[in-house]
Amino acid sequence: MSITPDLSTIVWRKSSHSDGSGGSCIEVVDGVLGVVPVRDSKVADGAVLLIPSAGWSAFVNSVKDGLMTRS
Repeated sequence: MSITPDLSTIVWRKSSHSDGSGGSCIEVVDGVLGVVPVRDSKVADGAVLLIPSAGWSAFVNSVKDGLMTRS
């Protein structure tokens, strides 16, 4: 059984890698047990992806290591 965390009082943080022109921006939340909520900053009331913490860490490390590139 999975439990969806209460996201009503969380504070979103814009990714430091988002572009500054208001285009490609994501926001994330730190400190939610077991997952990292991710959303499109331009659609604040839109869908939220709940990425497992281990998967998010692997993704971030891959970006830092240069394994992910823009197409």
